[in-house]
Amino acid sequence: MKKAVVILSGGLDSTTCMGIAKDQGYDLYPITFDYGQRHKSEIENAKQVAEFYGVRNRHKIITLGFLKEFGGGALTDDSIDVPPARESGPVDSDIPVTYVPGRNLLFLSIATSYAEVTGAEAIYIGVNAMDYSGYPDCRPEFIHKVEEVMALATRVGVEGGPMRIETPLIHWTKAEIIQEGLRLGVPYHLTTSCYNGQEEACGECDSRRLRLKGFAEAGTSDPIPYKRR
Repeated sequence: MKKAVVILSGGLDSTTCMGIAKDQGYDLYPITFDYGQRHKSEIENAKQVAEFYGVRNRHKIITLGFLKEFGGGALTDDSIDVPPARESGPVDSDIPVTYVPGRNLLFLSIATSYAEVTGAEAIYIGVNAMDYSGYPDCRPEFIHKVEEVMALATRVGVEGGPMRIETPLIHWTKAEIIQEGLRLGVPYHLTTSCYNGQEEACGECDSRRLRLKGFAEAGTSDPIPYKRR
């Protein structure tokens, strides 16, 4: 069976990617990163999602503690508060304090290593250019450049073997993502979306706003609990 590494955060987008990769016939190899994020509770959600898809034994959890040591953003620096949700979508030049410097670049580099070792031909990542909250490492041009580097920097790439980055959500709205996930039976009740990392989603951050807005536009309700909706 063909194999795919899935970068699995435990959130809505990455879990939808798991469902899509499974539906497309891939054997799943999820990888999750503990980088000292404020919302560390999502790692437990990722474990539950891996269990749901029957691949808990392949689920890798990689610690990148230096990102918290570096700080520089609200998700890894306790001295920076997570801002309340904005009522409208961000503009391209608006990179918020929840941006983690170099995060997806690191994630894709490590996922590339895991893919090469396991013989996976694809890496799935849930980046989204519609609702990416201004993050530069969620844009199509970033993904294209990383793929070029993968072709030059790996044995698989140099020898002409297959390895690519799959971004099935990149041009979808949050509602379209959720509709596809519901069609595929994605376990959204096992996911979380909260930058503050509380047991119940805070209902106040940008991640919450985009998620609840998506469920509303998809014509259904979000199955996870919130302190405030």
